[in-house]
Amino acid sequence: MRAIHARCDAEPILHDPWGDQLVPATLLLAALNRDNGAMPDGTLAGIVDDYLRTSPAYTNVIARSRYTEDALAAAVAKGVRQYVLIGAGFDSYALRRPEQAKAVQVFEVDHPATQALKKRRIAQCGISLAAGVHFVAADLAKEALDAVLLRTSFNPSAPAFFSWLGVTMYMTREANMAALESIAACGAPGSELVVSYIDQKMFEPSGSATADMFGEMEQTVKSLGEPWVSGFHPAALGDDIRALGLDLEEDLDEFALVARYDPAGVNRLKPTHRSHIARVSVRGPCGTLSGGGLNG
Repeated sequence: MRAIHARCDAEPILHDPWGDQLVPATLLLAALNRDNGAMPDGTLAGIVDDYLRTSPAYTNVIARSRYTEDALAAAVAKGVRQYVLIGAGFDSYALRRPEQAKAVQVFEVDHPATQALKKRRIAQCGISLAAGVHFVAADLAKEALDAVLLRTSFNPSAPAFFSWLGVTMYMTREANMAALESIAACGAPGSELVVSYIDQKMFEPSGSATADMFGEMEQTVKSLGEPWVSGFHPAALGDDIRALGLDLEEDLDEFALVARYDPAGVNRLKPTHRSHIARVSVRGPCGTLSGGGLNG
């Protein structure tokens, strides 16, 4: 989606030429269970582009990445030199921003299977990464983030910037709270987190019934075996996380993100009220972990 936005939209707010190389159209089509046997040559990329540009997730994927990297740049300007991507997937920050990446230690944490595919694609593309990029294979459903980072060169006494995008909706509330507690445990005071989430009201009958786009996306991910499970109430999020040693600095829905990055609407992004992104600061240690980190 980021690559399509860079190629096809009028004034891209994020430049990502790597998406097409890391995730070829043929791989995407297979993942979407589309039959390409009868397609004429030259149409495959266009079919994938059209499919993804109409996805309800399109605006969120692009805007949340731009917001996160703006917040990261501000943190680096203040002296932060560690960037932890939780559930990194096929994020291409280290490829798109090589000069910025040289200034920080980048820790990409993800499931071993996903990470192995990404590393294989990087090697097949002949791409070289900065020495400070660290791939950290871990099943965060079974192991806490703070325990995972102890195996790396991550410095828990120095501030870090964490991103956690497109993950919380697949986890229970208990698992999400445990994950936030784990982040607070390994983030020194002054660390920040940017996290995306779904408004909890969309999981309630009165909310989801009026959100057609939400319902469509929910059914799509459910059919792929990864149903959405929970969200947060925006008005209560600050109170929810305060006891963990975290403070809510900013919370925006997609309308606010589009108003910030594409106010004239030149890219024809279509926001919804269902998705939010929050920027959170780490206040300080909150005691011994009781939730088991990301084990949930």
